[in-house]
Amino acid sequence: MKIDFIFSTDFYAINANELSHTCLHLLCTAGEGSFVFNEHCYHIMKNDLVVIPTPQRIKNLAAHADMQVEWFAADNSFLQKQLPTNNYSIGGSISLNQNPVIKLTDEQAQHLLDDFHRLRDRLNDRHLQFYNELMGSLCLTMMYDIFEPHAQRDATDTHTDRTAYIVRQLMDLLSTGISRTERDVSYYADRLHVSPKYLSATIKRVTGHSVSSFINRHTVPILKDLLSDERLSLTQIAERMNFASLSYFSRYCTKHLGQSPSAFRQSLQPQLKQS
Repeated sequence: MKIDFIFSTDFYAINANELSHTCLHLLCTAGEGSFVFNEHCYHIMKNDLVVIPTPQRIKNLAAHADMQVEWFAADNSFLQKQLPTNNYSIGGSISLNQNPVIKLTDEQAQHLLDDFHRLRDRLNDRHLQFYNELMGSLCLTMMYDIFEPHAQRDATDTHTDRTAYIVRQLMDLLSTGISRTERDVSYYADRLHVSPKYLSATIKRVTGHSVSSFINRHTVPILKDLLSDERLSLTQIAERMNFASLSYFSRYCTKHLGQSPSAFRQSLQPQLKQS
């Protein structure tokens, strides 16, 4: 399956329906403009980066005549799969829903533009056998170039309200690897002394994503690591991950890896070239 990637310089196209499943990365290179996201209005100018994993929630676009932008969008789940389990993007996505604008230095902006252009220049190479892998590696470079200024911004921000506290506590729990055996929302709600309904509503409101999506984002890398260990049988892995049955374990793998556990293991084996 070939993933769709989109590059554009059209500011007014950033909330198009076809972008609903993507994460948008937009850099303002000249002029200024504004938009509304999560009921807040944001004003952007040169060297401002906008990162929004739910661009369909953008509205009220406005741009001065001299405004220039470049942006790149890719499937959200595809981008998430490029990253290891303990990465800045998981916690960082929380602050992006609270404020999607990151101010860059001239150097940081140039690095990001270079990333955009490398991706743009390879968009038409879909005939390549390893197209998704190629684009994934370029996307990963772009994301790490974004992490640096994003982390710098967040280091100066403090969040003390209860909702932010709940979100951070959930992320701290997940970072311990507990989702290897605990994947029910009710377990995390109990640990945080809130109701499952409150936890689900809070996480959705603050991050734009469900509690289950964060649980799975931490669980899938653990699953991949265990499947890559040939010393462990599928039954042993299912038991170690606290699945009720081997069939349930297989369904989970198929849903989140796109293939059965045995097929995933087979894909890890070196492929012999046919003469």
